[in-house]
Amino acid sequence: MTQRMITIILMIGLITSLSVLTLTAQQVRPPGNQQGYAPQQPIAFSHRLHSGDLAIDCRYCHTAAGTSRNSGIPPASTCMNCHRFVTSTIGAVRAEEALALEEKRDPMPITSAELKKLYDSLALTTELKPDPTKTPKSLEWIKVHNLPDFVYFNHSAHVTKGVACQTCHGPVETMEKVRQQNTLSMGWCVNCHRASNLTSTPLNPIKASTACVTCHF
Repeated sequence: MTQRMITIILMIGLITSLSVLTLTAQQVRPPGNQQGYAPQQPIAFSHRLHSGDLAIDCRYCHTAAGTSRNSGIPPASTCMNCHRFVTSTIGAVRAEEALALEEKRDPMPITSAELKKLYDSLALTTELKPDPTKTPKSLEWIKVHNLPDFVYFNHSAHVTKGVACQTCHGPVETMEKVRQQNTLSMGWCVNCHRASNLTSTPLNPIKASTACVTCHF
């Protein structure tokens, strides 16, 4: 084998190795980086409908966001504030009303398959009254945004300073299924703090810390 052939083979091997390493590096993520994570939830809750179309404020459901470290998962009782009366989509209700009118009868109650899961978790009858033969069972919602255990994050510290939910969570009002929009990595958070400090004014003072002990203590 000539020296030239050996050189060519080595170059091909080197190029192939670099290509594999590049592709692997693009796929490998640091621990805790779940950007794009969108788990299947026990109920297909639409943030686009509730937060977007209906313009329900995030803190109506996530009541603890402005007062504690965690934003909180809304209890089923919060859902029932509305869904005691709204049991299906407006389209399904109107379709039943039109059919009832055509058949000259009273409209029948309509319950969507997703809301039935809510009522079942609360052990309610079809009339939405407690069913003594059933036992309530909590809905097991899956947390979407997970930070490493060694990171301290306080929702209230951000919310009370006027940081919009979308800053970290992305445009949830457009999401049919909530996903992790940003990396939420240390660099991402630090850069956000730095950028916020640059917009600080006497009327709107911002002192977002970049010290390690702020999040790691």
